[in-house]
Amino acid sequence: MRNIPSALQAKLDSGVTTLCHCWKLTRRDDVVQGFTDHDDDLMIGGVTYRAGTGFTSSEATSRFDLSVDGAEIAGALSDDALLESDLAAGRYDAAAVESWLVDWSDVSLRVLTARSTLGEVKREGQAFSAELRGLADQLSQQSGRLFTARCGADLGDAQCKFDLAAAGLEGEGSVTSIESTSTIIATGLDAFSEGVFTGGKLTWTSGANDGLSVEIKEHRIASGHARLSLWQAMPEPVANGDAFVVTAGCDKRFATCRERFNNVVNFRGFPHIPGNDFVIASPGAGAGNDGGSFGGGS
Repeated sequence: MRNIPSALQAKLDSGVTTLCHCWKLTRRDDVVQGFTDHDDDLMIGGVTYRAGTGFTSSEATSRFDLSVDGAEIAGALSDDALLESDLAAGRYDAAAVESWLVDWSDVSLRVLTARSTLGEVKREGQAFSAELRGLADQLSQQSGRLFTARCGADLGDAQCKFDLAAAGLEGEGSVTSIESTSTIIATGLDAFSEGVFTGGKLTWTSGANDGLSVEIKEHRIASGHARLSLWQAMPEPVANGDAFVVTAGCDKRFATCRERFNNVVNFRGFPHIPGNDFVIASPGAGAGNDGGSFGGGS
């Protein structure tokens, strides 16, 4: 239940109000930005809520199921507010959003109307619209483990526990040439065999994409140098000399975990679970699914 300040409620009851909407965005890297549809900047709780950004909100709708709520915010992309490159780089993915109803003549009179996270963002020219996902959306997200044949952990994370540095499966390199927006030739990785970094992660340590990470689609050797194909183009242009670090990849199969990493004790999959071909197969003598015991008895 919302707690509306009595002074604000009195203004609401009078029918004459000086109200505006404010939005506080908190990115996952803890960068905080404020926006308002008022015609002047507002300072609330140490955060400047910027006007003149074209921020507006749509009508909010709620549902009884766990589907995404219908609220949206829209605004303009500008150098001093929201950058298109930041949106493309994913810096606003799943950012926390607080929506406030504020009396701009006295900002102490305000009420929190919703908490949400940014969902799908659409960009068109110098404008954008962003979906606001309510708290109920979290209940529709995957939670816990899935029973799959392949491992559910990422190589080197807290569940996998494999030490990539100790195993010599981390490398540092720099770009020497660019084949396409998502394929680079690099130096510094000559000591690694072809395919070591397929499915791994590349993190830029210099250049326009400094700090951003991307998954490696394929690692090949071309003319003695590493050729890395990335799953997606970077939001900013990649230049010769840009430095990066890479970590090895894993296809998450039990055989790979056993033979390449000797880490089956931490394997997070179920390699012996029957597949769909077994489940839908017709019973037949000698096929292993004749209704008898797997141990051979009847």
